[in-house]
Amino acid sequence: MKVIQAPNPALRVKTKELKKITPAILETIKEMVKVTKSFHDPEGVGLASTQIGKGEQYFITKCEDDTFKAIFNPKILSYSKKTKQFFEGCLSIPNYYGEVIRPIGVTVSYMDEQGNTVKKKLLGLEAWIFQHEYDHLQGRLFMDLLLEQKGRLFKVIGKDRAGAEVFEEVPL
Repeated sequence: MKVIQAPNPALRVKTKELKKITPAILETIKEMVKVTKSFHDPEGVGLASTQIGKGEQYFITKCEDDTFKAIFNPKILSYSKKTKQFFEGCLSIPNYYGEVIRPIGVTVSYMDEQGNTVKKKLLGLEAWIFQHEYDHLQGRLFMDLLLEQKGRLFKVIGKDRAGAEVFEEVPL
């Protein structure tokens, strides 16, 4: 399984609701986790179906305990009024990062791997990852938000002596 890179049009697909969680879908989820864990620079914290060429509504997201959770047919029911600027990247747009403003909290509903409907409030990193992956299912990339918000875009141009990434601002 490979992660599709921009500007591949598969990343712009608006996904359809998943009708049924099948053994094949659960196998795909396991592969998605394996692929996401293989990314270290940047670290993979989520992966959406569109990023592997699928057109149904699901993604995986990394949890605080370093496990991954599958999310099916997600919906964002409400957004917090308070926002924060995040330094955001994407496995489908390697070596580029942007300063994106997102709500710090969201109330969401989705189906878990057992087919149960879950409704919960997410805050901080968990909310940010959910929003990023949810956007993928709508055919949106973080770059779209960046352009709308007139944010700043950065490209990794190398590493310093300590091994930390060195960034250079890229004009939009």
